[in-house]
Amino acid sequence: MTISYFAGILPAIVFPVATLAQIVRMVRQRSAAGVSVATWLLFGFANVAIYFYAERYTEWQAIVGMLVTAVLDFAIVGLALFAYRPVAAEPRVGNFFAEKGQKAG
Repeated sequence: MTISYFAGILPAIVFPVATLAQIVRMVRQRSAAGVSVATWLLFGFANVAIYFYAERYTEWQAIVGMLVTAVLDFAIVGLALFAYRPVAAEPRVGNFFAEKGQKAG
């Protein structure tokens, strides 16, 4: 076992766990508030690209750290767009006019 083998273990654990933390937060709060769809979509594409760039197709660290994380990135995008998208008719918290029962403009 080489140092690069052990160096690959850290991102293989950290990246999916960090991404799962975002999913857990979204599911618990039943909201995508504060989630940047563009950012997570780009992270997903970047993870797929870096998997192919690294050329370590059969190593579990690459598969988990890059491909599984990409799937989780795309799951965040899906949740944000389809499951927890805010309804336009609902007033936003902190909106002055919504709190006062008035129309804006």
